[in-house]
Amino acid sequence: MRIFDPHIHMSSRTTDDYAAMHAAGVRALVEPAFWLGQPRTNVGSFTDYFDALVGWEPFRASQFGIAHHCTIALNPKEANDPRCAPVLDLLPRYLEKDGVVAVGEIGYDSMTAEEDKAFAAQLALAIDHDLPAMVHTPHRDKAAGTERSIAVVRESGIAPGRVVLDHLNEVTVAMVKDSGCWMGFSIYPDTKMDEERMVAILQEYGTERVLVNSAADWGKSDPLKTRKTGDAMLAAGFTDDDVDRVLWRNPVEFYGQSGRLSLEADAADAEFAGNSILRGARK
Repeated sequence: MRIFDPHIHMSSRTTDDYAAMHAAGVRALVEPAFWLGQPRTNVGSFTDYFDALVGWEPFRASQFGIAHHCTIALNPKEANDPRCAPVLDLLPRYLEKDGVVAVGEIGYDSMTAEEDKAFAAQLALAIDHDLPAMVHTPHRDKAAGTERSIAVVRESGIAPGRVVLDHLNEVTVAMVKDSGCWMGFSIYPDTKMDEERMVAILQEYGTERVLVNSAADWGKSDPLKTRKTGDAMLAAGFTDDDVDRVLWRNPVEFYGQSGRLSLEADAADAEFAGNSILRGARK
């Protein structure tokens, strides 16, 4: 089983996670820029974070045979912090870099006026830089937030097939399918979706325009949920080809619209900027 995790925050994970993911079949991933769990206090902290997403983290992934890509954006939660607003001026510099395959995560957290402005501005950047967009649907009042997200996408003029609305569930999947956007689902241990619910959605709505991710981060999450979903699909009667479509070909098709996917993980270099993933002397 080959797996492309289209949404996982590896900066929050360990090298053991990388090793376990490779053993489970993960060969490629996308890491979206997101909130770190506590407020950033200045634009410089974003600069360092974005630099890590396009530099250190792809190197770290390559040491385990995994191709790393990222998305860059001002995330919805921090769009409400006036200290972070100037990040919007910083984004064009990063949206031209190799390995950046979409603008994201953008969208809504609390559906404020500030989030409206950041969302619209970043959809415009996606159009200007000819990139797809990853939209975060809010965890609270999800139906209203998803409906509002679809309206903003429509108003922006971006083609719906270049947008994925993520963190969907049974309440929101139909409206997103009807919109023509891609449907993203995060599989979690205790919250969001689980494997069995995901299988039921696939049985009802099919495998087209579906992205299944682990969204694993610094919280209680599981970077092997993509593999566990594939196993659950097979147990429910889906074919190997169905699983390959959902867990590999679909994310390749969506992010391939960026023209920047590179699915070969070359670990020829043992160091990045003079540093390796080893701690202490080599054996």
